[in-house]
Amino acid sequence: MSKNLIKQIIESHVTEDGMIETGIKGVKLFRVTNGVRCAPAVYEPTIIAIVSGEKEAILDGKHYVYDSDKYMCCSISLPVEAGTPSASVENPLLGVYISLDSKVMTELVIEMESTGGVIRKPNGNSLPASFSLVNWDETFTDALLRLILLVDQPTDTALLGEGRLRELYYAVLKGEAGDSAKRAFGVGNEIATAIKYLTSNLDKPINIEDMATQVGMSRAVLHRKFKQATTMSPIQFVKSMRLNTARNENRDGCQC
Repeated sequence: MSKNLIKQIIESHVTEDGMIETGIKGVKLFRVTNGVRCAPAVYEPTIIAIVSGEKEAILDGKHYVYDSDKYMCCSISLPVEAGTPSASVENPLLGVYISLDSKVMTELVIEMESTGGVIRKPNGNSLPASFSLVNWDETFTDALLRLILLVDQPTDTALLGEGRLRELYYAVLKGEAGDSAKRAFGVGNEIATAIKYLTSNLDKPINIEDMATQVGMSRAVLHRKFKQATTMSPIQFVKSMRLNTARNENRDGCQC
């Protein structure tokens, strides 16, 4: 029932293709009716929750499809190929795009760990540590509905928006994506620090030895942990990010 209400809210507010702001920082509603093949893109730390249709993502040559059964949690910046090959006027892609605020997520991880709050370990799968396709659970669904109900309520948004967004983040950390989010936003996450360094310096020569020294790792350990998190080596990551960022800047449309 909650998921149907979320869909109804999106349908009533997004009548044309594209994204609209909700008034809550980092939260957008989107609609896509164009079938688009996967093309280079960059996933920033986000949650994408789909209530109709499906999206496809390709990461390091592997295809992932997610729809209203699973939401996507990307906890670090990743170069991907993304598309909406099955979207149509008859079967539009509808959903919610939610940026993950690193400061708030880190605060929540610290608070959960200090109070003994449970962060769920993921079920065994082949997904990289930074990219999760997660079953909608009741806690997440209810938190998302409470967040989306603020649309068109400027006073409620101003007074309750941050709190309800924090509630949604908490639901993510308690759910199946909790472990990967903890790795990205917990204190002392060297790989997240390394990725932040790389994405901030794409226009400069990258020295992997210097980066390994900055995060207190040997080159071999950095390479191994980096590949566990992203499926790519640091060099592959930089090349893909540069290529996808350049191509993405020349594309129009819904970057969801």
